[in-house]
Amino acid sequence: MTEDFKTLEFKNGKLVLIDQRKLPSSLEYAEASSVEDVYFAIKDMIVRGAPLIGAVAAYGAYFAAVEAKGDKNVFNKKLSYLLSSRPTAVNLSWALERQKRIAENTGLDPSALLKEALAIEDEDRKVNRKLSRYGSEVIKENANVLTHCNAGALATCGWGTALGVIKEAYCQGKNIHVYADETRPRLQGARLTSWELVRAGIPATLIPDSAAATLIREGKIDVIVLGADRITLNGDVANKLGTFPLSIIAKEYNIPFYSAAPISTIDFSLEEGKDIPIEERSKDEVIKIEDYYVAPKEIIVFNPSFDVTPHENITGIITEQGIIYPPFKENILKLKKELC
Repeated sequence: MTEDFKTLEFKNGKLVLIDQRKLPSSLEYAEASSVEDVYFAIKDMIVRGAPLIGAVAAYGAYFAAVEAKGDKNVFNKKLSYLLSSRPTAVNLSWALERQKRIAENTGLDPSALLKEALAIEDEDRKVNRKLSRYGSEVIKENANVLTHCNAGALATCGWGTALGVIKEAYCQGKNIHVYADETRPRLQGARLTSWELVRAGIPATLIPDSAAATLIREGKIDVIVLGADRITLNGDVANKLGTFPLSIIAKEYNIPFYSAAPISTIDFSLEEGKDIPIEERSKDEVIKIEDYYVAPKEIIVFNPSFDVTPHENITGIITEQGIIYPPFKENILKLKKELC
């Protein structure tokens, strides 16, 4: 199976991105050729998903180097601006720090930063395929798989993490069925995951978020696989809002619960999930669907984009280096040592 679309592509001095706000109604593209364009693409969710945000930010650093014209102070301010676009996904800071080191070592040479951005993009595709092969072992023949939000090619530079695991299992010939949560309030599961599943030809059913508990209780879910936006040393996972309650139900009914993410999504500087900054987004995402109000304008809204699932509720963390099992802190620190 190969993707029939590119989530991002750098050509003719511009970064071409699928405008994910338009899916599934139409497949349209947006262009970014400045730091401001990249900031908007991330902030307004033209692109989303931790690995993709990181890769797009890496190209933003290239544009920053071009715009800075050798001025390190200007360059650093532009990187800080990009960093402020979305606070929870650690891949954003990971990619910008990586580009900052390149800038320091090359005297702020834009061509070097462009080369690094291209490398980050290419690495992400390879990492996703590798972790998907490891993760496919948790999906057995005839399994019913539940996933939440979108962790497919659209959340990465290609193939995907959690959805990549599912696609790999399907490519191996396993007879599987996928249940995709709609994922309120922006409906990434309905708009994006469903779109990817249909294009891949994988048997799937879209469900309201609130239907997941009933399916689990009735024994219709065998395994849950979803992504991550930040993972701490103790194995706590920040992911799309709704992941935490799903993990509680899974634990109650002994359903294996896996998070799939590249090692770049592990924040080795944070001990536990309570330290993760959680982004809160506009009330309009909750009270409006496109231009139509589904709630009174005056109502107060609480709209965190993510929640934190405690490590006690997680069976394993699927990475390109294999599956990390409890004790998470001990094994994550061991992985860190091996990487160094």
